[in-house]
Order: sequence, then structure tokens, then C-alpha cells
Amino acid sequence: MAEHTRSSITIDAAPAEVMAVISDFGRYPEWTGEVKEAEILATDDAGRAEQVRLLLDAGAIKDEHTLAYEWPGDREVRWSLVKSQMLRALDGSYTLAPVDGGTRTEVTYQLTVDVKIPMLGMIKRKAEKVIIDRALDGLKKRVESGAAGDRD
Repeated sequence: MAEHTRSSITIDAAPAEVMAVISDFGRYPEWTGEVKEAEILATDDAGRAEQVRLLLDAGAIKDEHTLAYEWPGDREVRWSLVKSQMLRALDGSYTLAPVDGGTRTEVTYQLTVDVKIPMLGMIKRKAEKVIIDRALDGLKKRVESGAAGDRD
């Protein structure tokens, strides 16, 4: 089994508010930094994204890839790589756990990245950590700013 990187952050919002931001792929370019475009290619019966094309520009890594999403419940989303120019694998998940009676949410992000070019495992883990930390920080700022949904 491939090694993965995991990190958590607590966000001052209910799990449903956090998941609303995570599942709003069209707005990713507004808060993720590295995602320049996001296009939902397919949705499930509940209207949730099943496949998303993402255009990524993370400095040294520029890639267009398609991810397949699974929604095992209202507090978890998992994804895996369908196709990419630079990546062999990009598997991850967000898991949300209510804190303080549901007024806050602990978000755990797990990620496994494998690139097509040779790279030391230590460097891959560092890259995963940077991706996770930036994503969690961006998610926290986005949710807590009230920019999600109809909150103003």
C-alpha cells in the first residue's frame, strides 16, 4: 500500500457549511490557489460531482487531471485519479467530524500523490504536506469568511 500524508484543522463552522465549500468545485479557483479551472464532467443522482476536470498550476507542477469522487455520507468525500499528464496517482479524502456540539468541524485531509517522473519518497511526502496544508488553510479561510453559500 502506498504511503500517504494526513493533516487536520478545526474550522469555526458546522460540518454542512464546510462540506458545501468542499463540494462547490466551480469556486475552487477563488480559494485554492493552485486550481486555475474546475469543470464538473459528471454528477450522481443527488447532484454531487462524480468526475471533475482540474487545471492545476502549482509552480513546478502544471497539470490537467480528472478525478473521480465518491460521497460515502454527508461528512466524507474521497477521490482518485482517472487521468493525468504528470501524475500516476492522486488519491485523497476529506473527513469531517463535528466538534463543540457541531458548531465547529475538525477536517482531516488525507492525500497520496505519485508522479510519473522518478522522485524520492521523502520529497513526495513533503509535496503532499504542502498541498494539504495550503488546502486546509484555504478551506478554513473560505468557510470562516462567510464567502460560502448565502452567508454574507
